[in-house]
Amino acid sequence: MSLKNSKITVIKIGSSLLIDHKKRVRKKWLTSFAEDVKNLRKLNQKIVIVSSGAIAMGCKKMNILKKNLKLDKSQAMASIGQIELMNLFSEIFSKFKINISQILLTLEDTEQRRRSINARRTFENLFNLNYIPVVNENDTIATSEIKYGDNDRLASRVAQIINADNLVLFSDVDGLYTDNPKKNNKAKLIKEIKDIEQDLTGVNIKGINEYGSGGMKTKIEAAKICQLSGSNMIIANGLKNNPIQNILNGDNYTLFVSKLSKLDARKKWILSSISPKGSVIIDEGANKALGNGKSLLAAGIKKVVGKFNKGDHIKVLNKREREIARGLASFSSDEIKKILGKHSNEIEKILGYVSKSEVIHKDDMVEII
Repeated sequence: MSLKNSKITVIKIGSSLLIDHKKRVRKKWLTSFAEDVKNLRKLNQKIVIVSSGAIAMGCKKMNILKKNLKLDKSQAMASIGQIELMNLFSEIFSKFKINISQILLTLEDTEQRRRSINARRTFENLFNLNYIPVVNENDTIATSEIKYGDNDRLASRVAQIINADNLVLFSDVDGLYTDNPKKNNKAKLIKEIKDIEQDLTGVNIKGINEYGSGGMKTKIEAAKICQLSGSNMIIANGLKNNPIQNILNGDNYTLFVSKLSKLDARKKWILSSISPKGSVIIDEGANKALGNGKSLLAAGIKKVVGKFNKGDHIKVLNKREREIARGLASFSSDEIKKILGKHSNEIEKILGYVSKSEVIHKDDMVEII
């Protein structure tokens, strides 16, 4: 799916695009970027921005050199800088009447299935409220063991979680070249990549890795995640004003084409889960509803087998106890036992708190033929 026709787009911008080498905030560039985002929204696109810059903004405010920071000091700078970063986004995007919100994630949030499901629901609710989420790695609490360390792979995980059509990674070059273009004027831009292993045979990735704030190696790792999750990925030059419009106008960039459709990738993700933690047995009415692409509601559940938590991978069995589907539970086994056979409007009263109406959402379920 082309960027123009994308329904959900994730855009990653690095700190070097927000702050120049003289430590000045590039407000003119960010204004042009906000204008691009506004134009994408006119195309009914849902947008997520993954932004670096919290530590850099903190260091700028405190007049401290970033390269000399130890972990504990960088966490403090991130805490200071996150406010500065969001204030900057709010100031610029409000000029275009765009509402923004902040989401802080760590490696664990995107790698653990239950946390990633919760994160996806948050993104969906923000889309419904007409807000654009701005994602940043949670550097205030993340240690080296639970950090991505680069926002390229974080952005690819966000794209995977929200089922994005496209991920755009902005760099300081036009895309991926056959060699470092700053050292070799014969280096050629690779415009399209369908098979990373095959198409990049003979390309000196290590040599290319010297340019770009995140390095080309991390961008290729991000592309591998995207290709297997049904998302296309673009590497493009972000230093120019109106960087999104430049892509739409046909400027140079590298496109990594997804190997799977989003639906196939989602099914593969669910089916490739480790052994299911438990199962639910449903009645004939629920069986027919699932066959028509509906979510599984508590009213159609007759029995719960095993013990599992919210977000765990479970089996769905028909009344003859044959597996007909697999999915990700929105409730724990103990909660489902309390609400099985009940209508959705009774759940809040039974459990004592507001919750989802679906035991397994249709997007989190794969039918077993």
